[in-house]
Amino acid sequence: MPDTILRVGFFLTYGHVSGRRTMAKSDKVAAVAELVERFRAADAVLLTEYRGLTVGQLKQLRRGLGENATYAVAKNTLARLAAKEVGLDFLAEDLKGPTAIAFVSGEPVEAAKTLRDFAKDNPALVLKSGAMDGAQLSAEAVKKLADLESREVLLAKAAGVLKAKIGQAAFAFNALPVKAVRTIDALREKQSEAA
Repeated sequence: MPDTILRVGFFLTYGHVSGRRTMAKSDKVAAVAELVERFRAADAVLLTEYRGLTVGQLKQLRRGLGENATYAVAKNTLARLAAKEVGLDFLAEDLKGPTAIAFVSGEPVEAAKTLRDFAKDNPALVLKSGAMDGAQLSAEAVKKLADLESREVLLAKAAGVLKAKIGQAAFAFNALPVKAVRTIDALREKQSEAA
């Protein structure tokens, strides 16, 4: 049976159907091309070590990541080649051992929160590193990213602050003419009393 790229649940498995660990060069090229496409399409990439997690736990994690993230396992050598091709060479140091990659489209905060929370409940999952906007994220940076509020919450807060400031400005602008009118009226009364 020829070598194929298989999609089994949350795994990207590259290799022969019978379990052979070697791949034909054409399959490696196809696998790297697919990984390059995923790296380019992702707004953020988060790397985790999954050693010790059961298939059930990994499925649960995948479901928790939602629709804007794909959690995949690929051969590290192929992932390193793909990362290098898209300018994420720095990921190579963490693409060792049992590494799974979360390719995140859209806002990465929710995916980082999901991974962080899952790691709290399942210590076998370890946050390794990541990349966002072409910049490297350490494990600590991924955790800090998870501590941020979502974009929607931040926009709502900014809108609230902006609305309050606009209200204060409107009050101040309305107060100026009223104060000027009162001052002019007071001067008229003073002049009429003097006359």
